[in-house]
Amino acid sequence: MRVSAKAEYACIAMLELAANYAEPHPVRVKSIHDRHDISQRFLVQILLQLKAAGLVISVRGAAGGYQLARAPAEISLADIIRAVDPSATPQPVPAGQARRRSKSPGPVAESGATHALRSVWEEVHAREQRLLEEVTLAELVRRMQLSNELSYQI
Repeated sequence: MRVSAKAEYACIAMLELAANYAEPHPVRVKSIHDRHDISQRFLVQILLQLKAAGLVISVRGAAGGYQLARAPAEISLADIIRAVDPSATPQPVPAGQARRRSKSPGPVAESGATHALRSVWEEVHAREQRLLEEVTLAELVRRMQLSNELSYQI
């Protein structure tokens, strides 16, 4: 699976919001920019898409910023990726649609080999989707905290 820079930045921004979920103040775009060196202009575009998808809320004013619209345990990586980059989620190739690498423009004839390969691609896709649906922001915050604890022990 290929994840676009936009989808990765969206996940990073959402992880920052999740890490600050218990805080009463919203997270500012500038603080995400400062921690991860992501263009503020690009972050605003991403956060607007996340807002349109109902994943974040914005707070206006001098103390404004962004907050999660739901608890971190209720937002999966799949939710985030779908919100900003639906094309990042690969779709299995329908029967007869696989193309040859040769100069022949037509679809590959259905055979035992193409059927066997397609079933593997579909299984990979299903497992990938299941993993993205299962991993929540709460789990990522836990992993991030564990990683920070381990780095302090060295």
